[in-house]
Amino acid sequence: MSDTIRMFLAGDVMTGRGVDQILPFPGDPELRERCVRDAREYVALAEKRNGSIPRPVGFGWPWGEALRVLDAVEPDVRIVNLETSVTACARFASKGINYRMHPSNVGVLTAARIDVCVLANNHLLDFGPDGLVETLDVLARNGVRTVGAGRTVAQAWCPVVVEAGPGRRLQIWAAGMSSSGMSPHGAARRGRPGVAYLSEPTCAEADRVLDRTRLVRRNTDVVVVSVHWGSNWGYDVPDAHVEFAHRLVDGGVDVVFGHSSHHPRPVEIYRGHPILYGCGDLINDYEGIGGHERFRDDLRLLYLVTLDAPTHELRELRMVPMKSRQMRLQRASTGDTEWLRRVLDGISRGFGTRIDAGDDVLVARATHANW
Repeated sequence: MSDTIRMFLAGDVMTGRGVDQILPFPGDPELRERCVRDAREYVALAEKRNGSIPRPVGFGWPWGEALRVLDAVEPDVRIVNLETSVTACARFASKGINYRMHPSNVGVLTAARIDVCVLANNHLLDFGPDGLVETLDVLARNGVRTVGAGRTVAQAWCPVVVEAGPGRRLQIWAAGMSSSGMSPHGAARRGRPGVAYLSEPTCAEADRVLDRTRLVRRNTDVVVVSVHWGSNWGYDVPDAHVEFAHRLVDGGVDVVFGHSSHHPRPVEIYRGHPILYGCGDLINDYEGIGGHERFRDDLRLLYLVTLDAPTHELRELRMVPMKSRQMRLQRASTGDTEWLRRVLDGISRGFGTRIDAGDDVLVARATHANW
């Protein structure tokens, strides 16, 4: 039996809108955005940038070369933040942007053998409580487990427990915050479906999460807490986010898995445990959208976390650079990989973490200061 636990983590997987339109069962393309009213316009933008996309594509298309990487690694668990409602509901929530994927396209998740979808984010309720409930049902029927949302507050705050070998369990929790665009009105309440919501990144809120984990945690459980927080763009991490993440680790959390930004944010290895402040997007239809080119949001990362099974401390944190082209992930070039390394290394140094290059991957290494 291996003495490690390996997990694949990824930021926002947004399979609605344009991505949904190229899959085998495209849903209603209607949008109610200020400038775009048809999801197929996002496909046209991507094609204008990088060439035509065959339609329909297979369910594995958006993952592209990432599938081969994951199969080679064979992680014990695969976790992504699914930032899309899986629904045929036509009842738009009143907001600027609404994401939905047709339920018949759920194969895009099973093609990558995703084990757990985090649902505590600002797009799950884009088609209201009915869309949320349909999302839960569709994913459950297809063997994809969910965390961070539910029909009741108890279900929304219930962790997913994944067996990672004899006597080894991963306990996965998820919550989202207003800084990511989530509304307190979307919080699950008694008798009303919704998401697991935290108002602010305070120590008191971190203690609320820790209190919940302690109720069901076994001493040998690995605990992962997913947090949807922060703005879409920019590399800065608020002090409150750092304090919140540190409080979680000090209280026994083994991995803090943050997301919401459209590009990667700093990495920290704190007391031997990884804190990912923002994993960036992995799959979306942003390919032809301009305005934030300096962040290179066409470059994506697969986060591969290996923990020591007995101690739960980090053995290795590897990040595999990918590039989105024609709404499909391909391995990033040597030049793009080095650009990502320089950026991540620069923004992570303040957290006592260096990012090195090795064999077409990026490797996070803690300095003595924060280990």
